[in-house]
Amino acid sequence: MPRFLPRISDRNIVRVYAASFALGLAYGIAVSLIAVYLDARGFEKQAIGSLAAWFALGLVSFAWPMGALIRRFSAKAALVVSLGGYALSVGALPFLETFEALALARFIDGACSVGVWISCETLLLSRSAADQKAYVTSLYAITLAFGYVAGPILARGLVAVAPLPAAFLAAACIALVAAVYVALRLDSSEPGGSHASPELHASRTHVSLLAILSRIKTSCFGTFAYGYFQASVVLFLPLFLMESKGIAREQTIILPAFFALGMLLFASTAGKLGDRYGHLSTMRVLAVVGATMIASFVLLNSFYAMCVAVFVAGATLASISPISLALQGVVTEPDNISRATSLYNAFYAAGMLLGPPASSRIFARWGGGPMLGHLAALWLTFVAFAWFFRNDDPAARRFKWPPPSAPLALESSSLADSGTPPA
Repeated sequence: MPRFLPRISDRNIVRVYAASFALGLAYGIAVSLIAVYLDARGFEKQAIGSLAAWFALGLVSFAWPMGALIRRFSAKAALVVSLGGYALSVGALPFLETFEALALARFIDGACSVGVWISCETLLLSRSAADQKAYVTSLYAITLAFGYVAGPILARGLVAVAPLPAAFLAAACIALVAAVYVALRLDSSEPGGSHASPELHASRTHVSLLAILSRIKTSCFGTFAYGYFQASVVLFLPLFLMESKGIAREQTIILPAFFALGMLLFASTAGKLGDRYGHLSTMRVLAVVGATMIASFVLLNSFYAMCVAVFVAGATLASISPISLALQGVVTEPDNISRATSLYNAFYAAGMLLGPPASSRIFARWGGGPMLGHLAALWLTFVAFAWFFRNDDPAARRFKWPPPSAPLALESSSLADSGTPPA
């Protein structure tokens, strides 16, 4: 095991990290160039936006079915196929001429992307101990983020020495190499999963979708809020700063780097705090600090102060996502992790779909200040929701006596740690 990951004993977790970094690298290359490429091909901005909607539709359409596919064929198989499908969709882009063909490719891109996310998250949650799930998922988020950062840098070098379409082929090759790596190096056995033996298939108990949602509702709210916030702020914060604060466009371009830097530097620490002191309590504190930073943009006028606020917002709000993922892994039986993770990602995709249109309407009617205010209010609503349902986190009940009458989450936590299937 690498010395920089001393707490992780399962080598397969590190292999998932390697595949995640490769995918993030491929994403970074493709996402940084696709709008430029389509514009050069003569597509109107409305058409480019519609193609992005087809990608989101792929995410939403396959988020829930992917859980059933993983239960049927295994997370490893789903990850290999999803990586291969992504390689095919991004590699085909330079050869597609019509809007319809490009829309189909973007839909497949979204479907395969959510397949990769759910497969990776299922593998990480099923293989990590209950007391280090947030640490493991925060490192997963960091490896993806490093790929997103390195991808555009690599893309810039590629287009300097080769035609622009070659960059998409490079992204496809990276994803294909990741698929082969996973197929050859990742163990097929999945501790606590549904694919280990026929006996384990026979031991399954049916858990309804509503029962799973009841257990992971705080995680789903957290990831919905982050998807809503992330998709909205990327589009409209630069516009607010240019229109209301007089910040030059060149300066607003670097603000996402401060957000990403905050997440990269603090996510691992936030994960450790969540594992030690409770996931929901940690998420509530992070959300309060992050909401304060969002609201502060209305009052701040110094660009450097705004950079600090964006850095803190990234350190807090971006760290909530992996901690919320870890919480749903703790309170879900191992056999149902893939279904829970599918539901979790469906809420994230729903946030990404609903955030931009709602924020744009508020911005157009009342201005950037109220738009930022409603994002801060969303996070404060999450804080209230997470406090009201604080007992959804086993850590909140750890020292209570007598114990709750229906300790499903506590039993699930020990099951997730031991890999024993539910009775």
